[in-house]
Amino acid sequence: MFLEKINNPEDVKKLTRDELYLLVDEAREALIKKVSHHGGHNGPNLGVVEMTVALHYVFQSPVDQFIFDVSHQSYVHKMLTGRAKAFLDETHYDDVSGYTNPKESPHDLFTVGHTSTSLSLANGVAKARDLKKETNNVIAIIGDGSISGGLAYEGLNNISELGTNTIVIVNDNDQSIAENHGGIYENLRLLRETKGKAKDNFFKSLGFHYEYLEEGNNLDALIELFQAVKDTKSPVVLHIHTIKGKGFAFAEENREKFHAGGPFSLETGEYISTGNQLSYNQLTTEYLLEKMAKDSSVVAVNAGTPMLLFSAEQRAKAGKQFVDVGIAEEQAATMIAGLAKNGVKPVWAVYSTFMQRSYDQISHDLALNNLPGTILVYGASVNGMNDESHLGIFDIPFLSHIPNLVYLAPTTKEEYLEMLDWSIEQMNHPVAIRVPVGGVKSEEVIKELKHPDILSNQISQMGADVAIFGIGNFYHLAKEVANKLEEISQLKPTLINPRVISQLDKGVLEELKKAHRLVVTLEDGILEGGYGQTIASYYGDSGMRVQNYGLDKAFHDRYTASELMEENGLTVETICQKILTNFPAVD
Repeated sequence: MFLEKINNPEDVKKLTRDELYLLVDEAREALIKKVSHHGGHNGPNLGVVEMTVALHYVFQSPVDQFIFDVSHQSYVHKMLTGRAKAFLDETHYDDVSGYTNPKESPHDLFTVGHTSTSLSLANGVAKARDLKKETNNVIAIIGDGSISGGLAYEGLNNISELGTNTIVIVNDNDQSIAENHGGIYENLRLLRETKGKAKDNFFKSLGFHYEYLEEGNNLDALIELFQAVKDTKSPVVLHIHTIKGKGFAFAEENREKFHAGGPFSLETGEYISTGNQLSYNQLTTEYLLEKMAKDSSVVAVNAGTPMLLFSAEQRAKAGKQFVDVGIAEEQAATMIAGLAKNGVKPVWAVYSTFMQRSYDQISHDLALNNLPGTILVYGASVNGMNDESHLGIFDIPFLSHIPNLVYLAPTTKEEYLEMLDWSIEQMNHPVAIRVPVGGVKSEEVIKELKHPDILSNQISQMGADVAIFGIGNFYHLAKEVANKLEEISQLKPTLINPRVISQLDKGVLEELKKAHRLVVTLEDGILEGGYGQTIASYYGDSGMRVQNYGLDKAFHDRYTASELMEENGLTVETICQKILTNFPAVD
């Protein structure tokens, strides 16, 4: 086996052309086996096996610097740079992350998990190279889907202006995570249809030398192309047409399904189910489709991950009331401001980690203009995605302090649907809703969310001495703590569901002073700048003690949620123990 003998890219260069083809087959086989057992990004990596082998055969990494956009297509690169064991040995599958990571290898320049970044990164790397009077190649590998992001346009513009060696590889498989959206894809399609010979050429118009390769999974053609542009003195775009999911029939036939996912059956192509538990995604989908059918002014917006809301069939059913802007969160945020201004009711569904990319648009375009768009924030939890480039735990500090914006944290199915309906119908403020993470919880709630003036804290249980605030996902943890305290001591805590985390219910906070000496806050996010610290600041030197519980400010990587919570003191036992240091149990 050749792959297990590849310790670095120099070993690739020693292989004959026939041996390179065998290496391609082995890498693809290892890739399919690992993702079927372990999960990961399937289609993007399967489509660039030949390309990656050719890159390492022609160029000299890490002297020649490779920058992979999003890292969705970096698995084979990892195999060829000393990390093959993580793809060949099941006991080592977790040795590497799913994204490029300089902590793993000098062949990875950046930790990259968000899209459209490679071109701007390459532009900076190339400028630094030129200033140091070095002569290596800088190669940025970007998928056609990622070109829809605004940062990609900015990177192309500035690479062209720099005018020196930067090789931009556009891996064009005519597919984003789902289908592509945006005007540039008409030109990419035209270029594919004319084999790169169309007079209208977006890349040439920016000043790039341009080469097109139709057979992007042909190893010999790739090697020839890369050899032709190696050590170029000016910027070049290599437009390479590949097949997403190449070599695995199920992935080739259903490119959206096999962009990424958990373990799946090699025989049937079906993902291995973890059960049919009702999810908040399903609730949102059903609610929005019904709402849109009754009200043509309701518009659902998404940025490149439409399956978060709707399947392909459901997107067709929604018709013009569903908008996918491509992988462009800034566009989505500002677009919903425009939609709201002109009298429709926009709902933007976005993962917390990707929403970070649109902070200024949310603050400046939506909130400064105080426009009633709704943002559904998904995956905002320690129990969300756990890769350091995809964390969803930073949203409370950066959203809750934006003026005019109302940030809601529902705790149950009923509360979530009430908040969602209220948000869409109200016309006073932008509203973000922290969609609960995990299985759907259902209980009777007080239905009093029809007007923002009464979006106040809900006191679920009245007690004395200790008041516990459970924010969103952690309300149920707070409930467990309250029950445990009653069980092991004479304390009966007051239990509070704040519901609104962008403002304080000062009436409740003042009332607590009368019969309470300790306020405890539990939030499913980082502590610094969070809701708990806002409460602590409010009480100041009033004499009220405050204990804040949440996560430390860090880029945690591939963690186990239960272990990270325990490290941060987020267990029922630890919280109760710390509370009882203030109020000892009575024998």
